[in-house]
Amino acid sequence: MARALYRKYRSKTLDEVVGQKHVTDILAQAIKRGRISHAYLLTGPRGVGKTSIARILAHEINQIPYDEDATNLDIIEIDAASNNGVEDVRDLREKVQIAPVSLPKKVYIIDEVHMLSKAAFNALLKTLEEPPEHVVFILATTDVDKLPATIISRTQRFSFRAIGPQDAVKHLRFIADSEKIKVDDESLELIAQRGDGSFRDSISLLDQLASVADSKTGITSGLIEASIGLAPKKIIDALLTSVEDHDIAVLVQLLDKAFDQGINGVILSQQLTVRVRELVVEKPQLLPLLDSLLDVAKSAQPNLKLLSVLGTAATPKTVVKSVALASPVLEVTATIAELEKKATQAKPKDPEALLSKSEDDKQVTQEAEADRVKQPSSTGFDSNALIEHTRKNYVAIYSVLSKCHFELEGEKLTIYAANKFYKKKLDDVKYSSLLYKALEEIGVYGLTIHTIPTAPPPKDSQAASVAAIMGGGEEVVVEDER
Repeated sequence: MARALYRKYRSKTLDEVVGQKHVTDILAQAIKRGRISHAYLLTGPRGVGKTSIARILAHEINQIPYDEDATNLDIIEIDAASNNGVEDVRDLREKVQIAPVSLPKKVYIIDEVHMLSKAAFNALLKTLEEPPEHVVFILATTDVDKLPATIISRTQRFSFRAIGPQDAVKHLRFIADSEKIKVDDESLELIAQRGDGSFRDSISLLDQLASVADSKTGITSGLIEASIGLAPKKIIDALLTSVEDHDIAVLVQLLDKAFDQGINGVILSQQLTVRVRELVVEKPQLLPLLDSLLDVAKSAQPNLKLLSVLGTAATPKTVVKSVALASPVLEVTATIAELEKKATQAKPKDPEALLSKSEDDKQVTQEAEADRVKQPSSTGFDSNALIEHTRKNYVAIYSVLSKCHFELEGEKLTIYAANKFYKKKLDDVKYSSLLYKALEEIGVYGLTIHTIPTAPPPKDSQAASVAAIMGGGEEVVVEDER
């Protein structure tokens, strides 16, 4: 069985550790001078070398070479995630009293120490404060905020940093050349970017891609995009261009295209964040977008959140409308007609024009003639005409609209969807886009749509009072047969 690359190229000495010189230099000097602490705390993000340095440090303290395949009875590794109870720590307290078997120091490495229970921390505290002379503790964690202050204060703390892109690419190139893996620098940069500051994640991804890469072409950016579900760079650039051009219609189509390919909003937002960061000096106007993109990953509906973020950034301040309780998706889409009216420059007829640009040309191709300007108008709105039009052309949305009630006030169209399920359907970007398209096709533009997940309120005052008492209801007109 082939050995995983991240294990094969794990550092064996402090000098081999990459990207943590501020930690390794101090530890090396301390060991050289014989100044050994009774407890160390290594904190920082995953995959940056905490466990590797803990193992190296345990061997350096005992002045023996580090061999990952060898085991030593006096160097004990404990996974706090699976040994986090108070009984486990009490057992540890008894064992630390036993002298080392063959080494000067008995070293306990406790990984993910933040996983210990509160009772376990309390049991460990006394031992950590006054351990036997022959014992050294090395604690490692990715979440130092969960550690009690009393534990932190009894250790020497070393904070690890996320690996910088240059260090990551340099190390990946060393591994690729050593393993005779064919890969270009652009692909290595993309791998390092996806590693997000973690050497282990970056090397594991390189290992994964090397196993599926073609022997002739090697690892390419296209292979990376296809393997881990990334959007092609041209889609990322086209999305930003549609934002700068205030073209929400194209923006929606580009997002739909990406979503249909299985690329989710979190991945897209991460790629957009990286790209905006690269362009922010050249285009400082994108800085507010960068801040908003960071919220996409926290959303329960990242696809809709991304549309909202990009749509808001693409909407000129002069046409932004504030509609109480309106869906963010519908508010953004509702400005399409106003944007088209204000357009004074040529627009691409569809997003394919943006995606077909060459990689060298950073300006998106535009059509020579401007689109026809559509004047906002609600005078021709007829709910029956809308429903009939969708029945013939858009069956998916017809099945929802045919069960809704409509109320028009000026340029505001309220749709009573009867229940939350239908409202959610109408708020979905695909359905809302079809709805606005259908309205335009029957000659109605510029409406702001507000969806409500209930039936319309009774118009009769007495019926409305009864409905309020009963917790809701729908007004039904019964004709007199006399």
